[in-house]
Amino acid sequence: MSVVFLIIIGAAAGFIATRIMRIEADLPTTIAIGVAGAVIGGLVLRTLLAVMGLMAGLIGAILGAVLLIFLWQKLRQK
Repeated sequence: MSVVFLIIIGAAAGFIATRIMRIEADLPTTIAIGVAGAVIGGLVLRTLLAVMGLMAGLIGAILGAVLLIFLWQKLRQK
């Protein structure tokens, strides 16, 4: 089932990509473009999410520390 699903999604993605790039291609080429694009896009997206996940953790930690310092300074002033 997953191979059939990949071919269907690949055909749709390839069709949309060939229309965006204004390329005329036959059905097997369109499917191949879509499937290859899905593989490449999936790898790039996973890499970006991993890097952004680490960056999001760092940003969250910095914001939490800034909030803690702000609250600490407010409590010390009283």
